[in-house]
Amino acid sequence: MKKKTGLVATAVLMSFSLVAAGCGNSNNSASGDSKTLKVWFMGTADTVTPIAKMYEEKNPGIKVEVQAIPWDNAHDKLLTAVASKNGPDVVQMGTTWIPEFAAAGALKDMAPYIEKYPSMKAENFFDGAVQTTKYDDKTVAIPFYVETRAMFYRTDLLSSVGYPEGPKTWDELKDASKKLVAKGGAGHYALPIEAKDSIYTAIFAWQNGSELIDSNRKPQFNQPPYVETINFLKSFYDEGLSPKGTDLDTVAAFKDGTMGMFISGPWMIQTVKEKAPEIDGKWAVTTLPAKKTNTSSIGGADLSIFNYSKNPDEAAKFIAFMAEQDAQLKFYETSNSMPALKAAWTNDALKDPMIQAFGEQLKNARPAPMVKEYEEIAKAAMASFEQITVGGADTQTELDKLNAKANELLGNK
Repeated sequence: MKKKTGLVATAVLMSFSLVAAGCGNSNNSASGDSKTLKVWFMGTADTVTPIAKMYEEKNPGIKVEVQAIPWDNAHDKLLTAVASKNGPDVVQMGTTWIPEFAAAGALKDMAPYIEKYPSMKAENFFDGAVQTTKYDDKTVAIPFYVETRAMFYRTDLLSSVGYPEGPKTWDELKDASKKLVAKGGAGHYALPIEAKDSIYTAIFAWQNGSELIDSNRKPQFNQPPYVETINFLKSFYDEGLSPKGTDLDTVAAFKDGTMGMFISGPWMIQTVKEKAPEIDGKWAVTTLPAKKTNTSSIGGADLSIFNYSKNPDEAAKFIAFMAEQDAQLKFYETSNSMPALKAAWTNDALKDPMIQAFGEQLKNARPAPMVKEYEEIAKAAMASFEQITVGGADTQTELDKLNAKANELLGNK
């Protein structure tokens, strides 16, 4: 899902449902039996209606109606559906919602359907996307669309300091940053360190070999890899390479050359093109710099069968269709949401070099820890980062506190 962590989204939640009957019922019509399939779906009507029609054409007797539900209300609506056991057949889940709703028993085990439908098999999708579909050793979803973070950089500015293709390692990132600021002078920065975005610190921690929460549900925030990561990021503030505070307009600074780089998602490609046409041809996107790895985050959305569906078999058939290349590419065409299906990336529609940079980054991307408590832990991590970078707290002392808080939230003794 886009541009946020925790419960993240910039889209709207949609509902595919049949008009004639409630979820799971069937009725007779002039053309024969018609079955109702109810699907809650992200997107706007113009992004999903073409795909709904594609499905109807391939499946006579299934008709689809699109009902828009504001994303801000979607979480509460899902909770109500779980409590009442009266909801959709298919539900599109933001990847960060999977642990919560899987733990609540709202999502059906997909294993029997994966055996039936080859389009659902894990090897078809980016590994990071597959990780988002699993909870408690069960597969409860199928990947639908993905997003990740990559490096946007001014090719002219980075070329002038010796990095025409952008920095490839942490050492090069620091070196390029120092040279950019030295050359630009007062009011110039290398890149923003996004203190209000918890996935930002997570990305760098993964690159340094840190498991934020290990396989035994033990937090690792006070261990050397994470401590080293926070000190590395803090050094960009301390050395004047990154602005403190959040009032700087990143795109404006990127346009006027007072900011040479920033890390963000694919949605920023169009934003920069629209807001900074003056620098067309002077910027590009590349994969993130590496320490031990160049791991990035992965988000997006998955498709699940609501556990109380009266039409689970038909729901699975619909999800299998949505996992196929035609549907994935159509959704990319209508929404600009990147396909989770690896095979779709060979299509000419995704040949733009900037889009391909995200495709390359998706080969090494992972989700936030798939534990239902992570949203609260992420908030605590952001607060600790602020205390260290702005409040002047000792890194180790503050991260010891964070680790203790994480243990408390995870219910560890």
